[in-house]
Amino acid sequence: MLSLDFIRNNKEKVLQAAKNKGRQVDLDKILSLDDQRRKLIQQAQVLREERNKLAKQGKPHSGEGSVRGRQIKEELKKIEDDLTKIQTQLDSLVSFVPNVPLPEVPISKDATGNKEIRKWGKIPRFDFKPKSHIELGQALDLIDLERGAKISGFRGYFLKNEAAILHFALFFYVFNKLIKKDYLPIIAPAVIKSLSLFGCGQFPWGEQDTYKLNDEDAYLAGTAEQPVTSYYSGEILNEKDLPKKFVAFSPCFRKEAGAYGKDTKGLYRLHEFWKVEQVIIAKNNIEEAKKLHEELQANCEEILQDLGLPYRVMIMCTGDMGEPQMKKYDTETWMPSRQAYGETMSNSIMGDFQTRRLKIKYRKKDGSTEYCFSLNNTALASPRILIALLENYQQKDGSILIPKILQELVGFDKIKNEITTL
Repeated sequence: MLSLDFIRNNKEKVLQAAKNKGRQVDLDKILSLDDQRRKLIQQAQVLREERNKLAKQGKPHSGEGSVRGRQIKEELKKIEDDLTKIQTQLDSLVSFVPNVPLPEVPISKDATGNKEIRKWGKIPRFDFKPKSHIELGQALDLIDLERGAKISGFRGYFLKNEAAILHFALFFYVFNKLIKKDYLPIIAPAVIKSLSLFGCGQFPWGEQDTYKLNDEDAYLAGTAEQPVTSYYSGEILNEKDLPKKFVAFSPCFRKEAGAYGKDTKGLYRLHEFWKVEQVIIAKNNIEEAKKLHEELQANCEEILQDLGLPYRVMIMCTGDMGEPQMKKYDTETWMPSRQAYGETMSNSIMGDFQTRRLKIKYRKKDGSTEYCFSLNNTALASPRILIALLENYQQKDGSILIPKILQELVGFDKIKNEITTL
């Protein structure tokens, strides 16, 4: 959430940012309500000062003083009621104002404006007709989409045999890799309150993609970013303890309501999956945030390089970056069946947009407080990463090689036809 002072002092910049992100905002209404709010606060202050003056003069309970005291009480009550109404309207309107992108972010209305920064790895050239992960999964009894849909519904799936082992090994490897980099390991809850979803910017924009439970104020998290960024909500941290770096594991749930008709087959777009997420709570310093952003990016690229998977890094344009972000990289991994790169990691600087909503501050050396910055990046999302792994490592005989980094964890170096089916 942007501060009212920032909106007031940067009206044209905020308007342009909203336009570039494809969002409509009513800044005139916001500023008008804020003017009314400020005026009422001033009026209330004057009345309180008058009440205090009467009290010091010993007049609040005598004749004229008693009458004026009741008038002040009534006037203050009306002002407080008006303030409550105005604040409610103001909070609602401001909650729809998106964050302002950094100057280096490309301006475009959709994904066509995303720009490639770099590529890594060789795209495999097969001397045979390669199979998709769906075909490989069926041939080697690794994935059961038919029974998944029968049991779970649309986009349901079962991972079986070596795919199930590989799935867990990937998470264990990535988790340990980031722990060694001094990221605090944490298992995040999947059931969260609306506070976290609003705080992280999922609400109000992404409410249609969020699963709501029958319990009051209970939702399923779409990513560990939501509960982990909210971990310090309502708290004041110490400057010397920042940045706080987390590597978080959680199940993730998304309705994908806005993706109707997209990627309807296979493991690319699912209602239920798992993630290891990197989350950082940092000082309110954009230059430090940019360095941490690059650190998060280096971490996910190291993971893909360890796995030997070709990828490219994109800087996302204004129309494809989301409302809370100031700057965002997507890392896309090569997926032969798509004959294209598919997004596997998203790396974002949020500035103090989320922490204002979540009321996360830190105390500086001079005793003053300031809102923290937050950042996050996917370390690994599975089973989506299995698409790239199975397809890039497939062999002419129908087997699939296992990246060396994982062989000791899984206990085999190749997935072959010699398996036991359920």
